[in-house]
Amino acid sequence: MDLDAVRTFVAVIDAGQFQAAADDLGITQQGVSRRVSVLERELGVALFVRSARGVRPTIDGQALLPHARELLRAADRAAAAVTPGRRALRIDVVSRRIAPAGVLHAFYQQHSDIELDVVALPNADAAAALAEVSEGRLDATFRSLRDSRRTVGPGLRSARVIDDRHQLLVGPRHHLANAEGVTPAELADHPIWMPGMSDPEPIGYYEDLATAFGLTIDTIGPSFGHEALLAEIADSSRLATFVGEGSRYLWPESYDLRRIPVIDPTPVYPLSVIWRADNKHPVLAAFLEYLDSRYLATTGANVWCPDWAR
Repeated sequence: MDLDAVRTFVAVIDAGQFQAAADDLGITQQGVSRRVSVLERELGVALFVRSARGVRPTIDGQALLPHARELLRAADRAAAAVTPGRRALRIDVVSRRIAPAGVLHAFYQQHSDIELDVVALPNADAAAALAEVSEGRLDATFRSLRDSRRTVGPGLRSARVIDDRHQLLVGPRHHLANAEGVTPAELADHPIWMPGMSDPEPIGYYEDLATAFGLTIDTIGPSFGHEALLAEIADSSRLATFVGEGSRYLWPESYDLRRIPVIDPTPVYPLSVIWRADNKHPVLAAFLEYLDSRYLATTGANVWCPDWAR
């Protein structure tokens, strides 16, 4: 069904005259008559009764009207879904607990009038996530790009925008529970427990970190979820884990967990935002500018990151 003809049919009913509808649509009266005739032939019914005072819909025209209006609304929604600036910006934050989610939330708080679709692809590796961006199913994603040594495919762009500072998470009975800060060297004798990790990017990063400072980081074993991990750490005098400064975790007050900054140097998990170079979504442009200005304001000295991230 010709949408122009349907739009003209609705315009004639709303205006009550062919000439008035023509003026509203910016076409000639003959153009209006031709479109209505095309629609009547396609449907096999008369849609209007014409008189010297104007036109009014026939019974068939009245029956068609609500469906015609819904068809036009659906067409407008379809156009909006793919129109830059009108459709929702679709961003993969990997996990809603970690730094990218917090940064995106802070951006949204400053721009609460935008349409935003927050996606979490925790089980997608970097290659799969970049394919989603390249094929237009995502506007952007956050990855370390370790395995590709910070290179992306044709048509994509990347920028390092987050250095998530490490903290040690321990329970109240742990030897370091009352420390104001802890150095990587001091952690050499304290195993770090990070079970259930499956993504090659963070696994590789923590291998690099362990090698650089002689740490023992245990990623072996199934994950029973963050709640189970936090409960075991709270009850242990030995277990500890790494969390990012930008990560958000909630636990019962009775756990009395401690987040201790890792210092001298502070290891950071480097994250880049990846997007398509030809993506013209205006909100994406604003978000990239926000990320850049925020990174310049938060990056600091005396941090450690792997050679591939520099």
